[in-house]
Formats: sequence, structure tokens, C-alpha cells
Amino acid sequence: MPPKDSTKCFPSAQEDVRDAALCIVSPQTKSESYKLAFDDPQFLLRDELRAVRIQLEIMKPEIIQQEYGVKATVVIFGGARIPDPETAAKKLQQEEMQVKREPLSEIAIQRVSCAKRILAKSNYYEEARELARLITENCIIDDDCDLMVSTGGGPGIMEAANRGAHEAGGKSIGLNIVLPHEQAPNEFITPELCFQFHYFAMRKMHFLMRARALVAFPGGYGTMDELFETLTLIQTGKIKKLPVILFGKEFWNKAINFDFLVREGVIGPEDKNLFYMVEKAGDAWKIIRQFYYESKEEKPD
Repeated sequence: MPPKDSTKCFPSAQEDVRDAALCIVSPQTKSESYKLAFDDPQFLLRDELRAVRIQLEIMKPEIIQQEYGVKATVVIFGGARIPDPETAAKKLQQEEMQVKREPLSEIAIQRVSCAKRILAKSNYYEEARELARLITENCIIDDDCDLMVSTGGGPGIMEAANRGAHEAGGKSIGLNIVLPHEQAPNEFITPELCFQFHYFAMRKMHFLMRARALVAFPGGYGTMDELFETLTLIQTGKIKKLPVILFGKEFWNKAINFDFLVREGVIGPEDKNLFYMVEKAGDAWKIIRQFYYESKEEKPD
């Protein structure tokens, strides 16, 4: 605990917490009601304090990122269930062995089929890793580039992006959330920029507060949620236009029939221009670089 600051008229909150711990023990001071409100976890967890907790989830990551000089980010989304190729290959092998033990099990056969598809998509783990490396390496050597990789902090594609930034010798952000599963942050996030959230809404807001580009790899509900929220905010003019890049044309065209949405009249033809589709990390980095750092005439279609 820091010493008292003699230049201040009033004691700091930290000083009062320290001094309160030294008070005489009595039935009154042992009462829950006697605790300082801001030093009382059970009070802060009450339903009536939800608005305060929401404010804290806005302020804590914001203040810390300001302190570490985080100005702009490239947010990389993607499936937590898409591991590196080696892990995906081992998983397929395990499932195939299970089928041999249960040759008539339809569920086991379905798991093999799914494992094969995951293995086929595991190349995106390497592309996310490479994209994060490109962003980080270029922004380390270029004083005009202040981009930092940001992810949801979990496994799969998120791990790959944090890993690429780490291997390039730079920092990266992880915005994790408490879940019944997948709640541990991956090991490649810069520790002082690793945050944990209770509220999905606050987490998604922090993704976009500093975002200069959003990159979505194949993923499930979470990836779709984050992608469509961003597209909606751009479409409605609630945030400035930024590059939205989808990795995997075949996946996204099967997962979302954008042409159908246009034909049905629920989006306009121009709304298909809110995003790019790419296959390689180099193409994604080129789009981001040209959008911000090169002439508009060179911007890709």
C-alpha cells in the first residue's frame, strides 16, 4: 500500500481501506454493513448494482489500454474449435479409432466427418497466425502504424492470432469472457492486456472502440454475432467504415447466402460492398494497409 500523499486534503480510497482494516474489532465493525461500499464484494455483486458493474467493465479495460498506449486495433474473430493442423490431425485419428471400436455407431461416424472438416479448416489457424505476424512486424518497424492485434482471448483462431503477434515480438490484446467452458485465456496474450468480462455487450463494445479493421475467420454463433453487429453498425452509420475481411469464400458463401438477402430485399446490393473475402493473410494485410496507409486509388475492389 502506498504511503499517504501529504499534498491531498482527503485520504485516498486505498488509504481508507488500509486504515479501516486497523480499526478496533467489535460487533459493530464486524458487521457487513460497516464495510466500505467499494471494498465490499458481496455488496457490489447485488442485482441492484448491475449498472455499477457495467460501468466498471467499460472503465477498467479502457483505462488500462490508455495507460499502455493502445490506440488502434485489428480485431480477429474465428472459431474456438479450429485448432492448429497438428492438433486437428490427432483429433481425427482419435475419432477414426473410435469408429473402429464402434463400427455401427452413427454418432461416431458423424464425429469423424466433423473432424475431417475441422482438419480441412485448420489451415485458417496458420493464416490467422500469419496475419497477426504481418500486422505486428510491420507496425513495430513503421512509426506511422499503430495497429495492435485484438482477439476474444480464447483457443482456436483467437489463439492463433495472439500467437502470431507474440512470435513477432509484439503485444496483443485478449478480451475473454466467463463461460462454463473455454474460459481460460490462451497463453500468447500479453498478460497486462488480458481482460475478463461478465457482460457480452461490454466485451463487444471494447472490440470496436479502437478497431480499425475486423477480420472474421470461419466460426460459429459467436463469430456470426460479432460479424453481424459490426456490419450493422457500419450499415447504419453508427461507426465509421472500416475494412471487414472474411477469410474463406467457400465457407462464408455457404454459411450466409448474401445474394439471397439482396434478392429478398432485406439488404441492398450496396451492402455486399461492406466486406471483402480473401484466402491468404497477405491479401488481408494488403487491404488493411491500403485502406489506411496508401492512396485511395490503390484500394482493392
